[in-house]
Amino acid sequence: MPDSPDAHIDGSTVPWSSSNDFDLTVDGRSRRVRGSWLGETLLYVLRERLGLPGSKNACEQGECGSCSVLLDDVVVCSCLILAADAQGCTIRTVEGLSASGDAADVQDAMVRCGAVQCGFCTPGLVVAIYDLLRHSPDATDMEIRESLSGNLCRCTGYGRIFEAVREVQRGRSCARL
Repeated sequence: MPDSPDAHIDGSTVPWSSSNDFDLTVDGRSRRVRGSWLGETLLYVLRERLGLPGSKNACEQGECGSCSVLLDDVVVCSCLILAADAQGCTIRTVEGLSASGDAADVQDAMVRCGAVQCGFCTPGLVVAIYDLLRHSPDATDMEIRESLSGNLCRCTGYGRIFEAVREVQRGRSCARL
């Protein structure tokens, strides 16, 4: 067992209070993270250090999906990822889904279909829907259910959320014609 809180079992020491600076690539930009403790989650760093409050902090256990982001084009719960481990990765938040900075079509559809109630789950759902339709533009109902299964909504129920997905599918299908 280590003799001090700074000692590791292998004999090396790294101070627990150590703060570090590092860079993250977030929404297409290199962002400097200053004074971070190495144990800070990506969610905490995005919200508190980089001022990107879109991802929400709810369960802190990867169960609800409200903190979902794309990490190297894979949907992850940012509450489960250490920010320092995301160095060298590409992070895309709900704020970065639209290149213009305007609301993405998924966000607009969620509002139009009444799929936004308290809004707490909305950012994670938007990221999951965005990712699903990027990979599977004509996703079936079962594929939609599977893709959204990691996101919990307590207010809306999922009918309106599914309708928002279908609305985006219809809009993108018409745009392809």
